[in-house]
Amino acid sequence: MLLKQFYSVDGDHIRISAEQASTFAKEIAHDFNPLHDVDAKRFCVPGDLLFSLVLEKYGLSQHMQFVFSGMVGDAVPLRFPADDGDSLDVTDGQGKTCLQIQRSGPVSRDSVMIEALIRDYVAFSGQNFPYVLVPLLAKENIMFNIDRPLVIYESMTITMSRVDFHEPKLETLEPKMEANGKRATAFLHFQIRDTDEIVGSGFKKLAVSGLREYEDQPMQDFVNDYLARKHGYLGKLAQEAV
Repeated sequence: MLLKQFYSVDGDHIRISAEQASTFAKEIAHDFNPLHDVDAKRFCVPGDLLFSLVLEKYGLSQHMQFVFSGMVGDAVPLRFPADDGDSLDVTDGQGKTCLQIQRSGPVSRDSVMIEALIRDYVAFSGQNFPYVLVPLLAKENIMFNIDRPLVIYESMTITMSRVDFHEPKLETLEPKMEANGKRATAFLHFQIRDTDEIVGSGFKKLAVSGLREYEDQPMQDFVNDYLARKHGYLGKLAQEAV
């Protein structure tokens, strides 16, 4: 299974180490958000990994909403409910909820389809910065603090017309952003195709904090550094695989 290497089982809990989380972010999602670096002071497990674990464990429901209510740190014990209800809370070792899931409708447990959907979704997600988020910020004439960037995955909603499909492919739709003072919310929309048929749609909601007036050169320098780090890491990974 795709996700097996990215967590360990500890009794009734699972644990995700900083190394596992960072590897997933970089090598599966191609997401180089500094929050997912092993040595980050505010390190957190990628929301995309938690989302993927939910699909692996409970399947894909026709309607699903994921709300991230807390950042998950290094090797925090996580409890995924044993029941299979419509409302699920993933909690940490102190019983605090870090992910809420609401779901309804028919469910698919097709592991091949679910893995394909996970791969396509996290690839879409990993491209959000800089290719989607930066143009949105520029359009609104705002930017985050490049010295302490804070872009947080708040929620994701997905709605399928049916779940008996086999070859899902995500396509990016027009994103939107709402700014309010020092904080903005980005809505990153997508649709899901199965060959020529649109079988679903959804959006990812991001919170962007520490806003200031947009400055082109500092943001471009930040993007260049980000892409250099990304391409350097992936290039070295490709060389090692030869």
